[in-house]
Amino acid sequence: MTITIYHNPACGTSRNTLAIIRQSGEAPEVIEYLKNPPSREKLVELIAAMGMTPRALLREKGTPYAELGLGDPKWSDDEILDFMLAHPILINRPIVVSPLGVVLARPSEAVLDILPNPDIGPFTKEDGEVVVDAAGKRVV
Repeated sequence: MTITIYHNPACGTSRNTLAIIRQSGEAPEVIEYLKNPPSREKLVELIAAMGMTPRALLREKGTPYAELGLGDPKWSDDEILDFMLAHPILINRPIVVSPLGVVLARPSEAVLDILPNPDIGPFTKEDGEVVVDAAGKRVV
């Protein structure tokens, strides 16, 4: 079973998501999307699989979102895709693809919904937030 994560190693949510995937027993394909951005076709496919719009996938924080005026509703989906391809940092992350579905793993524990083995045992995020307690119960 292949799982793919579109990952930014500088992002805590992305690191936590990758750790959850690995703790589930999977060895995912890790794509550092800032170095290897998805093609337009792949990005359109991922957005459709997540059931969202390009605008819903836009990342605002730490990006040129404001400078580009992307909050203005005048931009079409195609234009937003153009911006994402020109500035991959605008693509929110992490996106995880598994045989069970595709999710934007924000929060990171959203990935549990598409893992073949979601029973990962105890797991605590980098910031100390408990996702799964010692009894194996999902806390968040």
